[in-house]
Amino acid sequence: MIDVRTGLGWDNHRIAEGRPLIIGGVTIPCEFGLDGHSDADILLHALTDALLGALALGDIGMHFPDTDPQWKGASSDRFLLHAAALVRERGYTVSNVDTVVILQRPKLKDYRVAVQENIARLLGIAADRVGVKFKTAEKVGPVGEGKSGEAQAVATLIRS
Repeated sequence: MIDVRTGLGWDNHRIAEGRPLIIGGVTIPCEFGLDGHSDADILLHALTDALLGALALGDIGMHFPDTDPQWKGASSDRFLLHAAALVRERGYTVSNVDTVVILQRPKLKDYRVAVQENIARLLGIAADRVGVKFKTAEKVGPVGEGKSGEAQAVATLIRS
């Protein structure tokens, strides 16, 4: 029998002036970023939660609480690398991930390959196993009104 696990992750952050916009570990030129205790990379946060969820190990806040000053301004690469190490320690490999970023602006399509390749590098998998989609919220709700951004991710793990 094949041992397969699937996890779902979601994250959102408010838009903030004067912060860098970091999506999937890639800095996007923009006049605003996302507000958070760390670098507020919604995509890597959602993906970290998806990996942790597939292993039934809670969520990113349990592993990296925003009340802990050591994570202030931290790169979200660290969070995803931690979750990927837990996947390997438990005898699994990441089969594939699929993600979506919902942000009204800026347009992100020109950064798809860079984001896809960075996530693949962090997870140690081929880039063709990383789905990256960018959507707007069609001007509906806080994301559509330009007040926040969000990301969703699904991860599939297979016993090594």
